Amino acid sequence: MNDLSPALDLGDYAGTRTPWDDPDWRLRALGWAAQALRNAGLREAKDQGRTVRVRPWSVLVRFPLEDGAGAWFKANPPASAFEAALGDALARWVPEHVLHPYAVDAERGWSLWPDGGTVFADVLNAPGAPDPHAWEEPLRQYATMQRALIPYADKAEAIGVPSVRSAVLAKTYERMVTRCTALDAQERAALLARTGQVADWCAELESFGMPDSLDHSDLHEAQIFAPGAAHPGRYAFFDWGDAVVGHPFSSLLVNARAARRRYGPDLLPRLRDAYLEPWTGEGHSAAELRRAVSLACRLGAVSRAGSWGRLFPGAGTGPGEGTDAARWLRELFAEPPL
Repeated sequence: MNDLSPALDLGDYAGTRTPWDDPDWRLRALGWAAQALRNAGLREAKDQGRTVRVRPWSVLVRFPLEDGAGAWFKANPPASAFEAALGDALARWVPEHVLHPYAVDAERGWSLWPDGGTVFADVLNAPGAPDPHAWEEPLRQYATMQRALIPYADKAEAIGVPSVRSAVLAKTYERMVTRCTALDAQERAALLARTGQVADWCAELESFGMPDSLDHSDLHEAQIFAPGAAHPGRYAFFDWGDAVVGHPFSSLLVNARAARRRYGPDLLPRLRDAYLEPWTGEGHSAAELRRAVSLACRLGAVSRAGSWGRLFPGAGTGPGEGTDAARWLRELFAEPPL
């Protein structure tokens, strides 16, 4: 057992309550992770402290290892507990695109992961960083992974990944608007009055006939590992707690917004087309694919709104609780980035 006091990172959520506040839970969780390390043949460094990152949506603990690397324990809330089992499944379904967990406890939503190396965000932020087109290759690889995951969409849902397929998305939107406490009665009524418009967008998107797949739903530069010496040229995608099963093109919503903030809007068509390369050649015109991207990015706001319901019970986020879900519900009717 590492006896050094852990360094605790609460970010902007000092008032958040999570299982980390329960000493018995900490004992069980850290004991499980330490045993999983031993089972994997790894030794924790005794002269270094663990680091703990607590958020309303996860608890992360880094275990320093004797070889200088680290291992990460993650605990998910009940609504995203599927991430543990999904991570295990992805390592079998698309092993070349993801990290492989050391251990998972699917029932409790616990998982233990290797350190994936350099995060893509650090590459983009480095002095003399690559040009904006550095986003193109990870998007191609991500799209290739999504295509490989099409046969597993039903299995992902069986694991517990939420469905936002076109057939249910309008009803999902309606339910979210009805339950969102950050909306006043007038705005709620106005948004509910647009449910038919959402259904029309869903019907148009479905008419293109693109198969559903896994959508990471929060794919930005801090959720991607850059290629390393062990896997040159290969990007790895991680942190699947916001994932949904639905239209794959919705995955572009978050990274398009991130790239636009960093580089401006002129880059976005090129990134879109890089993502679409693996989807060409199946009878869809370029215009149809681009229209599908626009619709899917717009409708992706529904899954982003839903992700704010996947918090630890009673965690709370302060006076702004619910405002993030409301913001994404409004975003549905803004002009999409692509």
